[in-house]
Amino acid sequence: MDVLQLVALVAASAAVAGFARRTPVPAPLLLVGVALGVAYVPGVPAYTLNPHIVLPLILPPLLYTAAVDSSYLALRANIRPIALLSVGYVLFATLAVGYLAHLLVPGLPPAEALVLGAVVAPPDAVAATAIARKLGLPSRMTTILQGESLVNDATAITAFRVALAAAVGESVGWLGGVGEFALASLGGVGIGLVLMVPLYWLRKYLKEALLQNTLSLLIPFVAYGVADEVGASGVLAVVVVALYLGHRASQVDFATRLQEYAVWKMVAFILESAVFALIGLQVPFVLRGLGQYGVGESLLYALGTFVAVVLVRYVWVYPATFVPRALFPKIRERERETSWKAPVIVGWAGMRGVVSLAIAFSIPAELHDGTPFPARNLILFLTFTTVIGTLVVQGLTLPPLIRLLNVPGRDRRRETLAEAQAQNAASDGAERRLDELLAVEHNALPPPLEERLRAALARRRNAVWERLGTVNETTGESADETYRRLSGEMIEAERSVFVQLRDRRRIDDEMLRTLLRRLDLEEAAAYREAED
Repeated sequence: MDVLQLVALVAASAAVAGFARRTPVPAPLLLVGVALGVAYVPGVPAYTLNPHIVLPLILPPLLYTAAVDSSYLALRANIRPIALLSVGYVLFATLAVGYLAHLLVPGLPPAEALVLGAVVAPPDAVAATAIARKLGLPSRMTTILQGESLVNDATAITAFRVALAAAVGESVGWLGGVGEFALASLGGVGIGLVLMVPLYWLRKYLKEALLQNTLSLLIPFVAYGVADEVGASGVLAVVVVALYLGHRASQVDFATRLQEYAVWKMVAFILESAVFALIGLQVPFVLRGLGQYGVGESLLYALGTFVAVVLVRYVWVYPATFVPRALFPKIRERERETSWKAPVIVGWAGMRGVVSLAIAFSIPAELHDGTPFPARNLILFLTFTTVIGTLVVQGLTLPPLIRLLNVPGRDRRRETLAEAQAQNAASDGAERRLDELLAVEHNALPPPLEERLRAALARRRNAVWERLGTVNETTGESADETYRRLSGEMIEAERSVFVQLRDRRRIDDEMLRTLLRRLDLEEAAAYREAED
């Protein structure tokens, strides 16, 4: 892939993802659909997915940004269902799907079937998070899906390594497999725990926002690389470090947080868009490699594998949801609101993604004795069709399924009320602190400046409450929305005057940039960030 091809991929995938934001279709689904069609357009170059790029270079930043945005406290509160899905389900799916594939495909050896099971076992972190947020699922359900997708890649990669070792002729017993899994999981968590505090202190020590955010961009690669070097799970190392840094994000300065948010949002947007486009673009390569298997025969195997993947998830999800509640009264008391509808949604939300394809492409072409790896191309095809099938079929039908089951979404009014109460408590604390500071003689301010501080405090206190207030019948806006719109109009008028003054040579470009940046910061403060 040359530079122009890479630029074309990024630009086209970003354009499709941007268009998706204006439609009800989640971006991952639209990107895969468009890429499937584009793959056969004459002149479109072959974009082959390289596992040596995806796993160490694309997966770490995607996991990092997802984990930083996650709630450590919410994940800890839901550790039981997350562990049952991210570890228990992945191992169960590896064995169950592998066994069913062995029965379904004539001549597919058990070890190679387990390789397929491990490859298609983990739901995708990006797809699950993007679709859950797009649909506004209840916060606990979103947390469980997000937590599952952060950890399950580590389980699947380890299971894949054990199954692959058996398939290529290495002697791996159950004890050896358990040992490798323990090394990967405990080692990954341990390395994350070792790295997280020094990296946190280094961020605070650097002080400058540019240096701190340069470090932020390097952190996921450092954590993944160190863990991978010693045979531990780089996925878990990245997640542990990111959760710690995200939990303590309030302790770095505001300039770092603002810059970091913008930088990582752009990085995640580019990588997510390109990744899902790459999935769709693999179709010519996968079909060419079928060899001895006919397309019709392979499609039957693909349908069987897809059905097996979907059914196996439900076979695990329902008992994992209700058996612990039946056995342990404390769990039943803590999770009173769990109904039969939640497992339906969680079970159907198991979309697969780029990690499954990257793992599949890392299967060697030959065994140790030089003979071809049995059914490698068929495994690639079945992985590809499972990824596409889950993204398209489950992704497109998940919204109507949620509406059909009448699953309540996030209570926006309740969340806004909680936000208003938190802001009120914070404003009370800020007001007390201001009174303490002004009581000191050398902090005395002229009355207009003191009033400006108190007015800004009152503005922050009242802004959230105003969103709960009455709506203007003519404009459909709350008082807060009207305030922000008028503030934006005023700032735009100032911006136009500054540009005119520059054009008339009354001020130079350097001064213009200074004045515009000041207005940008004021406009950012006036406008609440739109929710994704």
